[in-house]
Amino acid sequence: MVPFLIILGVLVLLGLVAIGAYNGLIRGRNQVENAWSQIDVQLKRRIDLIPNLVETVKAYAAHEKDTLDAVVRARNAAIAAPATPAGQAQADTQLTGALRQLFALSEAYPDLKANQNFLALQEELTATEGRVAYARQFYNDSVLTYNNKLQAFPTVFFATMMKFSKREYFEADEASREVPKVGF
Repeated sequence: MVPFLIILGVLVLLGLVAIGAYNGLIRGRNQVENAWSQIDVQLKRRIDLIPNLVETVKAYAAHEKDTLDAVVRARNAAIAAPATPAGQAQADTQLTGALRQLFALSEAYPDLKANQNFLALQEELTATEGRVAYARQFYNDSVLTYNNKLQAFPTVFFATMMKFSKREYFEADEASREVPKVGF
């Protein structure tokens, strides 16, 4: 009778470990998905600001068509980018570069720099860039925690059996990434 109780106790303990590991993996995966949706929301917010910004700049710098077209192309590429961290990071880098060119262009037009719509859009875009950076950090922290769970003992056994897979980080090209700013 005693060996039966010991075996039963071990099986119950293993069952509890398996349930805890599975639930931890599910929580981690859900946190990564939630964090990704926060990045997606902020990137879409920035994309939605761009048409108003382009229209405002057009009124003052109509002959700067190449720069405006580059911003529009980068926006369209961001909309069409694959919904993966790598795809979104590449589109994000292109869009940030195009916006940097647009804001540099504004330096040549004092009336544009003084325009209230332009100032409000610039401020909103800068705030959105901060939100993107925060959401990106939260996502990458969530991915780190989740990936650590996938590789840690004893969770690694359950993760492999249940086909949980590693997630990729949201990594933009840091060398070409700066928050767009307008100097006054």
